[in-house]
Amino acid sequence: MGGSDALQSIVYARGSLRLLDQRKLPLELVYIDIKGATDGWNAIRDMVVRGAPAIAIAAALALAVEVSDLDFTGTPAEAASFVSKKLEYLVSSRPTAVNLSDAATKLQTLVSKKSETAKDAKAIFQVYVEAAEAMLIDDVADNKAIGSHGAKFLQRHLGNSKTISVLTHCNTGSLATAGYGTALGVIRALHSDGVLEKAFCTETRPFNQGSRLTAFELVHDKIPATLIADSAAAALMRQGRVHAIIVGADRITANGDTANKIGTYNLAISANHHGVQFYVAAPVTSIDLSLPSGEQIVIEERSPKELLNSEGGLGKQVAAPGISVWNPAFDVTPANLITGIITEKGVITKSDNDDGAFDIKGFIESAI
Repeated sequence: MGGSDALQSIVYARGSLRLLDQRKLPLELVYIDIKGATDGWNAIRDMVVRGAPAIAIAAALALAVEVSDLDFTGTPAEAASFVSKKLEYLVSSRPTAVNLSDAATKLQTLVSKKSETAKDAKAIFQVYVEAAEAMLIDDVADNKAIGSHGAKFLQRHLGNSKTISVLTHCNTGSLATAGYGTALGVIRALHSDGVLEKAFCTETRPFNQGSRLTAFELVHDKIPATLIADSAAAALMRQGRVHAIIVGADRITANGDTANKIGTYNLAISANHHGVQFYVAAPVTSIDLSLPSGEQIVIEERSPKELLNSEGGLGKQVAAPGISVWNPAFDVTPANLITGIITEKGVITKSDNDDGAFDIKGFIESAI
């Protein structure tokens, strides 16, 4: 499953998983062999692989590799418990990304149910491996649907523009997913439709996912693009050079509040001030209806080294010794600043009543 395309972050065949080390991009293409859940946990935590959809798939496949040929002598119930505990461990690697916990819960439910009828532990592992592999295939199809829905929606709602310029933040493309991308998938679809004038990408400090990864993908695909400093976005909007902003999401709550890479909230505020439409593109697995609002989202804090040292913490020290650091990985953008949420099922828009709120639960129920 999967080939050797340079932009493929996950290379999988049954019993084998390699993850593209995104910390070394864009200058080196290095793949790391993942032998099991521990390797997967470390790769996710250390940001070898990143992006909410890719994290979930990488975690699931890391465990699939571990159990694909495991010599396990326990009962089916014990095998299901083994899988469940390993998934709980993997979820702890990046707690903010709901895709990971959502995938783990579904896989835990699957193996638990299978254990009621399975004759041996091998059957538990077999059903798990097949489900994890299906995630990889389904993600690409979902991303292409997100791209199609988003591109068509923007063309309808930006009717005065023959061509569209879009600003994006962080990396939401092939490197953040199984392939194609979410927010970057919309940009790809606009480009394919011949209506994209330019894509602007922020460098996305402090880990530089925009300058290292998104710029790499845009250049690779020959999409007209320009890199800007994070702090230049408001000035760009003031000049009228951006028609829409499209970002990804690590978690979307029931009211539409969205956790995404730190700096997203800044962009949403600037977009609101300058009258620029602001969209979130994500699969429905990024939606967490158990949380009523963004106030309940746990925000991961990263190592101070990412700010104190160059290259996202991997290079030489650049900050004054002794300075304290606050380094949240994400921020929360309130729903009132979001124009629409683009999913593989369609675009979630706000109701016409006075509160102008998203009816996300109703959308999901009608889409299933």
